[in-house]
Amino acid sequence: MQRRTFLHCCATLGLASLAPLGTLPLVGTQPAFKLKYAPHPGMFKNKGGEDYLDQINFAADQGFTAWEDNRVGEQSVEMQTKIGQELTKLGMTMGVFVAYGSIDKPVFVRKNEDVWATILKQLTDSVDIAKRVGAKWVTVVPGSVDQQHVDDPKWNKGGGPRLADGFQFANVVELLRRASEILEAFELTMVLEPLNWHANHGGAYLRYSDQAYAICKAVNSPSCKILYDIYHQQISEGNLIANIDACWDEIAYFQSGDNPGRKEPGTGEINYRNIFQHLHDKGYDGVIGMEHGNAGKGAEGEQAVITAYRAVDVIGN
Repeated sequence: MQRRTFLHCCATLGLASLAPLGTLPLVGTQPAFKLKYAPHPGMFKNKGGEDYLDQINFAADQGFTAWEDNRVGEQSVEMQTKIGQELTKLGMTMGVFVAYGSIDKPVFVRKNEDVWATILKQLTDSVDIAKRVGAKWVTVVPGSVDQQHVDDPKWNKGGGPRLADGFQFANVVELLRRASEILEAFELTMVLEPLNWHANHGGAYLRYSDQAYAICKAVNSPSCKILYDIYHQQISEGNLIANIDACWDEIAYFQSGDNPGRKEPGTGEINYRNIFQHLHDKGYDGVIGMEHGNAGKGAEGEQAVITAYRAVDVIGN
């Protein structure tokens, strides 16, 4: 029995003598958050239970109106369908999953038709996954920068000079245009995620928000936008609100996580209350993926995550 159903049944039994039938509230639910913060599987496994669908129900009970799972593509077709149905039933929005991600190979910046065909096939396959889970966005991480003297002949026929930045940029744009042609027909948007070099992903091609903005402008497709991960961009460049404003028309998705540590808001240096207020004021109604760990352990740590988001969700009109 799922947690939401169990709580409701218990409430009905315990309060039946105190209220007329049909007037009982759904016990255990909290007011909806003002923004669509999206927990992920495992974030509430102690309080919500080990079962995937029970965790979704627990998140809904706490007022979360979105869900994110980078690895939902690894679930069975049957489970993907169940996830989509559960989210629809609860009125929750499905966030991103990773349709293609590479960090340590120059898969986008060097033109290799065999490699590119594999990438486009993965993006094509992601369409069916998105339909099953109800996703509108998929994450794409476009590989590493080109590296001088690459030994793998697949990339450079035995090694050779590093491609100039302009050639790398042009190749990335060309492949993303091909990908966009596939996704546009299904109104599915790939979101490009700049990653920091200092703490997590040294050598990733996409690093800065202005770089992602220039790529999206060059691709010029509604299916190619920016995933602005606030944690990564605080490390890479700071100046968060100004850069968000500068990139605004190409941003389709946000992710959160404090720095240092990549845990919930309030555990680091980022003023999430101001940032979330700013997004609200600009009319953002998309998903904010909670792509971070829990600072504390067990059920207590999970409750701290919920409390942290309540603290920064104090948003005025």
